Amino acid sequence: MTSLFTKIIDGELPGRFVWKDEHCVAFLTIEPIKPGHTLVVPRAEIDHWIDVPAQLGVHLHEVARLVSCAIHRAWKPPKVGLMVAGLEVPHVHYHCVPIWELGDMSFANAQRDAPPEALDQAAEMIRKELREMGREEVAEA
Repeated sequence: MTSLFTKIIDGELPGRFVWKDEHCVAFLTIEPIKPGHTLVVPRAEIDHWIDVPAQLGVHLHEVARLVSCAIHRAWKPPKVGLMVAGLEVPHVHYHCVPIWELGDMSFANAQRDAPPEALDQAAEMIRKELREMGREEVAEA
């Protein structure tokens, strides 16, 4: 069965993409823990992160690092947290979240009704920073 994320990647469902390459994409979650909360998702449907081939895992981590650098530049938090949970959608995804304290990584803080214009603005802030970092993989709005 096709995952929700594959439907987003394939354009069947909308997504606020900030990164696209041949192996993965990054887009904002519609239920952010903090503004700028972005998911890095492989194009391949892999359910559990321990099943990700090593080379793809290295690539996903590097993209998460680059996206997190852009998040850090845009929001200037003390840290950008990285989490792989994967219980909500059976498709590997890395959560990149600007954090000011450890509790900022709690899904209990997810904003279930994030305004679309706030998500659009956050996506554009990340794209802008990625462009300034010289990245060609920046997704167009």
